[in-house]
Amino acid sequence: MVASRGRRSRLDPLRPARHSAPTGGPVTALPASIDAVETLLASQGYVASRALATVVFLALKLGRPLFLEGEAGTGKTEIAKTLATALDRRLIRLQCYEGLDAASAVAEWNFAAQMIAIRTAEGTSDRDQLKTELFTEDYLITRPLLAAMRPQPGGAPVLLIDEIDRTDEPFEAFLLEALSDYQVTIPELGTIKAPEPPIVILTSNRTREVHDALKRRCLYHWVDYPSFDRELQILNARAPEAQASLSREVVAFVQKLRREDLFKRPGVAETIDWAKCLLALDVISLSPEVISDTLGAILKYQDDIQKLQGLEAKRLLDEVKRDLVPA
Repeated sequence: MVASRGRRSRLDPLRPARHSAPTGGPVTALPASIDAVETLLASQGYVASRALATVVFLALKLGRPLFLEGEAGTGKTEIAKTLATALDRRLIRLQCYEGLDAASAVAEWNFAAQMIAIRTAEGTSDRDQLKTELFTEDYLITRPLLAAMRPQPGGAPVLLIDEIDRTDEPFEAFLLEALSDYQVTIPELGTIKAPEPPIVILTSNRTREVHDALKRRCLYHWVDYPSFDRELQILNARAPEAQASLSREVVAFVQKLRREDLFKRPGVAETIDWAKCLLALDVISLSPEVISDTLGAILKYQDDIQKLQGLEAKRLLDEVKRDLVPA
């Protein structure tokens, strides 16, 4: 027989892989001030600007989704990961892509398990009962948006809707219900509303403009490349084993690179990656040869790498060493 509501079928439907989950202990209180947000993020190695800490505080305080836009590699996605870790909340990530639809974002019926149940129940169950039993949560594959609406043991989860600019306008329109009322609708089951609104963070690399209707439901912040001092703080937090002089050279060089005519300017993530590569090579100071050998850590397009080979890299490095004041 097919399992009725409240019981599991003999053949367990496939379940999606779980995202990072809380420990299940007491719910961590949300930060009570902007300073507390800065401290909370810094405890996980994320050095936020005052403006970013302010908008994160407001999003948490008001229960509003937070829309973060900016160049790739500036730390937008990392904000969601950091908040989830610092608040001990489950992180649920919806990675956007072209063609993403509601079924892939909310839930799908496990047709394979349903067919097996139908074959198993042939001749032993009436059709009406079988139809009722097949469309229960036992046969539902939960996707990120539905998972975010479910109660969580550690408090409301952090829902990361990453790279929303990769989807199309119909999916944006679908998101309006989820972000306005924190609910999703499954035709066979009805509307499922979150008992506690999730902490929602949307990111965009601005490969296209996102519709105003979606942005209006969110608090907005442009995540820009950091200043020299803040990027140095970030690097010290993420690669503390690097010598101070090397960290200053790395940050200064990357900052100069961003002023060059490149197809893709390096982000903070590339700064950190490059520093870790240099540490792995036991480099204590930048040289044209070292830069040439490790450009693939900071530049991801061959045309950009070719521009920085040889004399051009030496020119930038000479400017860095001339401009840097001994720490």
